[in-house]
Amino acid sequence: MTISELQVKDIVAIEDGRKLGYITDLEIDVDRGYIVALVIALKGKMFGLFGNEEEMVIPWNHIVTIGADVILVRTETPKLTHSMNANEYDAQ
Repeated sequence: MTISELQVKDIVAIEDGRKLGYITDLEIDVDRGYIVALVIALKGKMFGLFGNEEEMVIPWNHIVTIGADVILVRTETPKLTHSMNANEYDAQ
């Protein structure tokens, strides 16, 4: 499976079935060669176009299953990173 195939799958919380968003980035352990976590732009805030962008980091061990169209994840302890507004995004 390629990264681009992962990016088009809906990320869904297994606890309540809500769609979280889509993968925008991966945290990778380059020394060991594996994915550590998925970084998700929360639904409705994608790419900073609609106000502040919030990201959720889902550790790889919180992935329950990767299906044809969705990735089911446990979200009881996700790490929410800081919000960025569009101006901060442009400055990067």
